[in-house]
Amino acid sequence: MSDTLQIGRDGRLRHLLTMEGLPRRLLLEILDQAEGYADGGHGDKKHPLLHGKTVVNLFFEASTRTRTTFELAAKRLAADVVNLQVSASSTSKGETLLDTLKTLEAMQVDLFVIRHEASGAAHFFAQHAAPGVAILNAGDGRHAHPTQALLDMFTIRRHKPDFSKLRVAIVGDALHSRVARSDIHALRTLGTRDIRVVAPRPLVPTGIEQLGVKVFHQLEPGLDGVDVVILLRLQKERMLGAFLPSTAEFHRDFGLTRERLARLKPDVLIMHPGPINRGVEIEGDVAYGERSVILEQVAHGVAVRMAVMAMILGGEAA
Repeated sequence: MSDTLQIGRDGRLRHLLTMEGLPRRLLLEILDQAEGYADGGHGDKKHPLLHGKTVVNLFFEASTRTRTTFELAAKRLAADVVNLQVSASSTSKGETLLDTLKTLEAMQVDLFVIRHEASGAAHFFAQHAAPGVAILNAGDGRHAHPTQALLDMFTIRRHKPDFSKLRVAIVGDALHSRVARSDIHALRTLGTRDIRVVAPRPLVPTGIEQLGVKVFHQLEPGLDGVDVVILLRLQKERMLGAFLPSTAEFHRDFGLTRERLARLKPDVLIMHPGPINRGVEIEGDVAYGERSVILEQVAHGVAVRMAVMAMILGGEAA
């Protein structure tokens, strides 16, 4: 279903809902196009490609990095941008998701950027969107966060372009992480064979090995020889039970400290989708140290989201 929703009959990107099933050629096309926008691409931050188009950021969950970078991306492509505060909208009065979508469509919206706490929400919108209206998933429940995965791949590729040779460890709350799932699918598509999930047993999704990953329940063996470490935030807001004794114990057993970093390869990349819990999954000095590319990830988010919007709405490459 995702493939037919995401990709039109002409083979072009129609919606972006998930990394799962996205063809390698399209993934690489997005990354290549993002290069044209990165670091101010072509010497100018502004591109008129989406002049006259309207983009609505429809966020049902709080967000700082994702919503802001989507807004910047759309504005740098000269689109008109509306940020809808859902808590203050008609949904708080009982309006359904479908009614919200159709009401906004009537205002001639071209693309919706949607973040929702329910897995599958972006697919629901895509299934019911009018012809010519695009849906871009900015994170749905535990399911997917495709643009985060794309910016992660973009960041990795700038430092280590041969994905087939990489050893990548994803450390932390994989159970509740849509980023982990999207990164795994993207890495697999790009040819990475050694992908590891390193986490306490309660925070490992059942059956995740079927995605082609190795599971480790101890940090040191999980990080042995890796080229990239992707740290995940403990998502306490999604934890309905006692998943861990305490954050202090998590940091003791799975936190990336300066001492643990010193035992890794000298050119290892340290990544985190944010927001960071200092002193939990990572020490503050490590988060912004010389091996960290966390701030690069944030910066690259704008370029990658520009590329996705341009491919869906603009037609031509940058």
